Amino acid sequence: MSDIAEKPLIDTPLSSLHEDAGAKIGTWFGCALPDQFGDDWPAEYYAGRESVALVDKNYRAYLGFSGRDRVRFLNAVFTNNIRDLQAGTGVVSLFLSPQGRIQAEIETYATSESLFCVSFAMIRETLAAALDKYIIMDDVTLTDETQSFGTLALEGPGAAELLRELTGVDLAQLAELGFQETEIDGLSCRLTKRSPNGVASGELLASRGDLPQLWNLLREEVGKVGGRAMGYRALNALRLEQGTPWFGYDFGEKQIPHEAGLQDSHISYTKGCYTGQEIVERVRSRGQVNRVRVLLKFSGSEVPGSGASLLADGKETGFVTRTARSPKLQAPIGMAYVRRESSAVGSELCFASGQAVVIAPPLS
Repeated sequence: MSDIAEKPLIDTPLSSLHEDAGAKIGTWFGCALPDQFGDDWPAEYYAGRESVALVDKNYRAYLGFSGRDRVRFLNAVFTNNIRDLQAGTGVVSLFLSPQGRIQAEIETYATSESLFCVSFAMIRETLAAALDKYIIMDDVTLTDETQSFGTLALEGPGAAELLRELTGVDLAQLAELGFQETEIDGLSCRLTKRSPNGVASGELLASRGDLPQLWNLLREEVGKVGGRAMGYRALNALRLEQGTPWFGYDFGEKQIPHEAGLQDSHISYTKGCYTGQEIVERVRSRGQVNRVRVLLKFSGSEVPGSGASLLADGKETGFVTRTARSPKLQAPIGMAYVRRESSAVGSELCFASGQAVVIAPPLS
């Protein structure tokens, strides 16, 4: 399960490096990215879990917003609090339809002169057009900067120390999604703190033309401390174990935030009006939704594919979104949406060729 588009929207700028190194390429987030870098993908997984892993994250779209109304404008269309962002900080939000359906997941970063938004290349054109439609009388200029930048990441328990040695930046001094301008071996980049599963790690935003040199440098440094490059087969397994949902796989235009379990991480309830707020507030006041996102462990002759139906007591109760084999559990696992009455830990479900059990409760 790696395809969510029949044809990749964009190749990573590192495609030739990966192919020369013998990496197997797949389609992730609608982009051509490495599935794995060798025959031992679990070793890549363990690097990300136990030491340090280097990840090519070039599935991103980058949109810049300038003009004196930029803060007021984005605060009125995104679900989280843009108004109170200080320079050097960031926040993750959703862009909703007026009906409350999720159109995009977007990170917004503030500098003293602009706002910089990061989303997904697979929705770049439609997202830019949708946001531009809301700019009417506002002093806001939207600039598509996707072709100017790229992102690499170092993650795992050894990432913070390696980044401190390479950049001089102590991630402990940054808030989550806080960032600082720095350089590595003369290459300018922006280091952003991200903490998957609570482990301080970092992403490096750099000029697109510098990415090959930066990748080679980081891969050498990661190897020195016992780490390695990690492809998306391993990353997919790791993120599923962590209960982290992926836009386009585990939530999107068919879901509202509360169904996807994003109501606490992606929404501000005090910032004022935004597109889709009426639906969000109505669901919050009602207290619950009928479907929720859970984590499952599978058994049987086959692993169900994306969209596979799940049954409880012979009746359809939900569907699978994304699966992987978990090295930690030595079993296939996956995310799914199920009816609330089937969401408790230990709930037993069936699919066409096997069984599933809920191993994590409704996720947020």
